[in-house]
Amino acid sequence: MSLATAVGALGLSQVACADLTWGDNSTQQSSGYQDSSINHFNAAAIAADRGDVSALFNYEQMMSGGLFAMYPTYWRMNLDLNSQSSAAISQFVRQYSGTVMAEKLVADFAETKAASNDYAAVRQVANLITNADASERCAIALGFNNGGDSMRALAAKSDVWLTVKKQPALCNQLAMEMNNNALISNQDRAARLKRMLRAGKTGDIMALSSRLGTPIPYSKLSEIQLNPAAFFGRFALEPNSQTNQYLYLYAMGRLASKSYREAALQLDYDIKQDNRRSARLLNDETRRYAYRILGVQRMNHNTDDGFNSEAVDWFRQSLDDDFSFEEAEYYAMAAIRYSRWDDVIEAISQMDAEVQKTNQWQYWLARAYEQSSAGSRRNIAKKMYQHLAKSNDYYGLMAKDKVGQRFSVSSMGGGNLPNVSSADRARVMQNPHFARAFALYNADASRAYANREWNWAVKQARDNRDDALIFAAARQAYDMGWLDRAIYAIDNTDSVHNLALSHPMPHQSAVVRYSQSVGIDPAWAYGIMRQESRFVTSARSNVGASGLMQIMPGTAKYIARNLGESYSASRANSGDTNIRYGTWYMSDILGKLNQQPVLATAGYNAGPNNAKRWQPVYGSLAADQYIESIPFPETRNYAKHVMENATIYSSLLGRNQSISQRMGVVPAAF
Repeated sequence: MSLATAVGALGLSQVACADLTWGDNSTQQSSGYQDSSINHFNAAAIAADRGDVSALFNYEQMMSGGLFAMYPTYWRMNLDLNSQSSAAISQFVRQYSGTVMAEKLVADFAETKAASNDYAAVRQVANLITNADASERCAIALGFNNGGDSMRALAAKSDVWLTVKKQPALCNQLAMEMNNNALISNQDRAARLKRMLRAGKTGDIMALSSRLGTPIPYSKLSEIQLNPAAFFGRFALEPNSQTNQYLYLYAMGRLASKSYREAALQLDYDIKQDNRRSARLLNDETRRYAYRILGVQRMNHNTDDGFNSEAVDWFRQSLDDDFSFEEAEYYAMAAIRYSRWDDVIEAISQMDAEVQKTNQWQYWLARAYEQSSAGSRRNIAKKMYQHLAKSNDYYGLMAKDKVGQRFSVSSMGGGNLPNVSSADRARVMQNPHFARAFALYNADASRAYANREWNWAVKQARDNRDDALIFAAARQAYDMGWLDRAIYAIDNTDSVHNLALSHPMPHQSAVVRYSQSVGIDPAWAYGIMRQESRFVTSARSNVGASGLMQIMPGTAKYIARNLGESYSASRANSGDTNIRYGTWYMSDILGKLNQQPVLATAGYNAGPNNAKRWQPVYGSLAADQYIESIPFPETRNYAKHVMENATIYSSLLGRNQSISQRMGVVPAAF
C-alpha cells in the first residue's frame, strides 16, 4: 500500500502531490508526502529477518528518498552492530536526524559496544542519544566512567548504586565499575557494600571491601556461605574489627535468605549476649543494618508466610540516614499495612526528595498526617488532598473523596469526541513521524514498527509542546479503530483531556449485556479490559493470555467447561466470546473473594489464591492499604489502574460511583 493509499484510508486524498483534502473538503497545503517506499517495507523486513544483506542493499536503492528509506539501512547495519564504526553510526544519525530509527540504531550501538568493553566507541556516539532507557543510560555511563569523565558517569548512580533488584546486565556492570570512580566516596562504598553483603554478591563485596581498606577474602565468604551457623558460633571469639562487622552482616544475609525467623532469633541472641560484654563486638551500625536485612527479607515473604507487623518493628530498629529506595518503600508498605502512621512518615522521609513529591507518596503522607492528634498536621493533610485532587489518576480520585469533590466527566469532554480543526488534521499527515505510523498501520506491517513510530511521534510533539497535533492524531487513530495508540497519546500529555479518546468504550452492547447477565458492574469490566489489552482484539501476552480480556488458555478451558461449552482457542480469543468469558470469570472470582472488587481485581491479575493470601487474617483493612501492600509490583499497579479506570467508566456509563465507594473495605480471609 502506498502512502497515498494510506492517506486515503485516513479520509485524506492527495491533490497534485501537494494538497491534502479532509472530509469537509477544506484544503490544506501538505509537505508533499507522496511516497512509495512503504510498498517495499514488508518485503524488506522479511529480508532483514533472514539476514539477506544483498537484498537489503537493493531495498536501500528502491526506498531511497522515501519516508521509510532508513529502514533497510538500519536493518543491514543492525545485523552486525559490533562491526560498525562510530563514524558510520554517526553518519546514519545525521542522515536520518530526528527519526526513531536513528535513535534506536545509535542506542543499540552504544549498548553493543559497552557490552564488548569498547568504551571509546560509546563515548563517540553518547551525545547523539536523546531518549535512553535504563540499559542505554548505563552503557553511556560506562563509556564515561572508563574514559575519565567521572562526573558524567555519575548520572546513573542513583539508579544502580544501592539496588539489589534485577536490572540490566550493563547496569550491574556499571555499579561494579563505579567503585573505581574518583567521585565515589568511601561513605558511598560502605553503603553499597552493606547491600551487597545482604544480597551475597561476592565479586562486589571483594572489590568494595578492598577499596575501603578492609579486604574480605573469598575463602572467608565461601566458608560462611557453606555454614553461617558455624560463623555465629565462633563470632564471640573473634576480635572487634571492621572486617568482622562486614562478615557478620554477610552471615546474617545468608541465614536470613534461608530463614528470616532463624536469623531474627540469632540476632536477638547475639545482641543480648553482646550487651553483657564489657566491650561490645557488634557496633551500632552493624546492629541497625542487621535489622534492615530482617525487614527486607520479611517483606519478601508476605505472600508465602502472610503479613506481620514485625517487619515494621525491624525497620524501625534499623533507622539511620542510609536507606535505599527499595528499603524505604518496603518500610512504608509495611507501615501502611498496619496503620503505623508515624512509621509511614518516617519511611517517606527516607526517600529521595523528588520521589517524596510524587502523587503516591504525597497521598500516603497526607493519610498519615490525617491520623495525627495535632490539628496542624490534619490541616496540612487537607491541603495536600486538595492539591492531589486536581489530578484524575488513582491518587487524585482518592484525594477527591477525602475533600468531598466529585469526578467531573464534563471537564474532560463528557464522553463526546473532540472537534479537531481541518488544519490540525492535515498537520498530522504533514508530520513525518505520524505519517509513518499511520502508513505502517494501514500496510499491515508488524505492529511493533507502527507503535514505535507512533510513540516517537507523540514524544516529539510533546517535546515541542504541540498538544493540538497530539489531539488531532489521537482523534484520527480513534476514527481508524487504533484505540490503543489513541489512549497512549492522551495518556502521555499533561494538558490534553478527552475521555472519549482516553477511555473509549468499544463493544459497548456486549460489555454491558454480558456484565449484567453475570451480575458485575460494566464499568469494572471496562476497567479490566482497558488495562489488559487497551482494546486490541489480537493482543497476546508473553505468557499466552489472549484477546480483549487477556484470558489464559487454561482459564478459558475452565470457563468453557463451567458454561457447558466445548473449548475452542479461536472462539475463546474472538471479541464477543472473549468478553463473555472474561466477564463470567470476573463474576466467578468475585464470588470466591467476598464480592470484594479490589480482591477480585488482584485475583484476575495474580490469581484468586494470591489475592486471598493477601487479605488480613483478623479484622478488616481499608482497600487502599490492601492495594498498597500487595507484594507483586505488577499486581499492585494493575489494581490501582483498574480501580481508576472503573471509576471513570462508571461516570461515562451514567452510573457514577466514587473510587472509595467502589473499593470499599477488604474483610478478613477467615
